[in-house]
Amino acid sequence: MNKPFQFKQFSVNQDQCAMKIGTDGVLLGTWTSLESNPFSVLDIGAGTGILSLILAQRSHAEVIEALEIDDKAYEQCVDNFEQSPWNDRLFCYHASLEEFAEEIEDDYDLIICNPPFYSETYKTENEQRDLARFQDAMPFEHLLQSVVTLLSKNGLFSVIIPFSEEQHFTTLASKIGLFAKRITHVKGTPSTDIKRSLIEFSFIEVNVNTSELIIETARHQYTDDYTNLTQDFYLKM
Repeated sequence: MNKPFQFKQFSVNQDQCAMKIGTDGVLLGTWTSLESNPFSVLDIGAGTGILSLILAQRSHAEVIEALEIDDKAYEQCVDNFEQSPWNDRLFCYHASLEEFAEEIEDDYDLIICNPPFYSETYKTENEQRDLARFQDAMPFEHLLQSVVTLLSKNGLFSVIIPFSEEQHFTTLASKIGLFAKRITHVKGTPSTDIKRSLIEFSFIEVNVNTSELIIETARHQYTDDYTNLTQDFYLKM
C-alpha cells in the first residue's frame, strides 16, 4: 500500500501524506504552460511535492519552492525533493499560505496549486485527510488573494478545481484582477460529465482559450491527448 509511487525519472513516497498521488496532480503538472520559461515557481499546498517534481523535470526554472502546512506532509515533501535528481532547485517551506504571503518579498513567474476542495458535508474522522481535502483549510478567496500578492506582473497561475466550482472561482478571481486565459474541461470518458477544470490565470484580460480533455475511451484505453500529456511521467504510458 505504501510503496513509493514510481515515475519515469523520479519516485515519490506518500505514506505520510493524507492526499495520495492522483490524476489531478499529474494532469495539472503536465498541463501547466511553461512557454514563458519561468525562472521561479511556487507550489502552494505541496503535499508529496508531486507538482514541483513534475515542473522540475519539465522546466529550467532555477527556483522551485513549495509550501506545506501539515507537519508529516512537509517532512515527506522535503524527503522526496532531496531524493530527486533536481534537489538543488527544489525547496519546501513549512508555513501557512497566510504567513508566507505576508513575509516573502519575492514574486514568482509561475504559481501552481491543486487546492483542497471538499465541502463541509464530507468531514470524516481522519483530521489530517480532512485538512488536505477541505476547502475550509484554504478557502478560494484566501488562495486567490495570496496569488495576487505573490505572482509577478507577467506571471501565470495554474490550478485544478471541480468543474462545479469553475464559475464561482473565475468570478472571484476576476474581481481581484486575475483573469482566466486558458481552460481545459476534463472528462473521464466521452460519455461522462465534465469532472474537473484546469485553469490558467494571468493579470491580463484576454479571450479565454477553452478546450476539452478526455482521459480514456474505455478502461485503461487512454486517449492520445492524455497519453501525450503524461507519457514522460507514467511508467506504463
